[in-house]
Amino acid sequence: MTTVETTSPQARPKGSALAWISRYGTLAAFLALIIFNVAITPNFWSWQTLNVNLTQVATIVIVATGMTLVIATGGIDLSVGSLMAISGALAPMIFLGTIYPIENPVLAMTLAFIVPVIAAGALGWFNGFLITRWSIQPIVATLVLFIAGRGIAQVMTNGNLQVFKNDAFQFIALGRVFGIPAQVIIMVVVVAAAAFVVRRTGFGRQIIAVGGNEKAARLAGIPAVRVKRLVYVISGALAGIAGLIVVARNSASDANLVGLGMELDAIAAVAVGGTLLTGGRANVLGTLLGAFVIQLVQYTLLANGVPDAAARIVKAGLIIAAVFIQLRAARG
Repeated sequence: MTTVETTSPQARPKGSALAWISRYGTLAAFLALIIFNVAITPNFWSWQTLNVNLTQVATIVIVATGMTLVIATGGIDLSVGSLMAISGALAPMIFLGTIYPIENPVLAMTLAFIVPVIAAGALGWFNGFLITRWSIQPIVATLVLFIAGRGIAQVMTNGNLQVFKNDAFQFIALGRVFGIPAQVIIMVVVVAAAAFVVRRTGFGRQIIAVGGNEKAARLAGIPAVRVKRLVYVISGALAGIAGLIVVARNSASDANLVGLGMELDAIAAVAVGGTLLTGGRANVLGTLLGAFVIQLVQYTLLANGVPDAAARIVKAGLIIAAVFIQLRAARG
């Protein structure tokens, strides 16, 4: 029996072009930006420029990786910036002895790394609990900590700036391993681990299944509630790690500024990277590229004398273009 092609010849190239752009557009934009900057931007091809871009994008990638998993389940996490503020406020309070004096410096430093990340992960679990237990929309459930979380960090510090100099703690941001910034190594490890989980593990397949069709996933025996709660825990914990890096880099913790606007940068990286905002797909490497594209666009404009306000407008345009391409490609 002969199969009749229902798509017209005129429509086929358009759909193929959109599908190609959806799959490879971020990589093409990344390469185009590099070529443009090598040709136009002074001193772009230097270690200093590479170091600046890598260190500025590292925390965005770490947070965006967790956001990718959340969005893949059909959710969203607006609380990541506030969780960064909480984690960034808690760590100095521990090793400075503000909460309770700890005489053993090794123990104090260990707790300063572990406790804030656990606290951020626990608050991520709270987000997942609101969503799965009370069926609250993710954007509303995470809005709770988006608003209250930064207030919690401000109350913890009495609104004061915590200034410190601690080489052991600041190693995660300012230290280097074989010449590579420690925060970049953390970024690579996080991305590699998340990509492995999504592509090679049963949990990764469960994430995609829940985001694609939660009812069908439940009928197939997938523990959708547990999966959704766990991705919010992961998102919260990664936000906690990013918060530690930010305060370590700044040698100070300011609950008013740490993580401010990070949720928007993370969502932008996910969208530009090709992960469907409706769920059912998780492109971790695409998120990495998306974050680098956004960073390079901003760097290119600023390095060539374009005001920061214009860079923000271009960033918004990138998000609109990415979502438009996703929708058109999905419709074929």
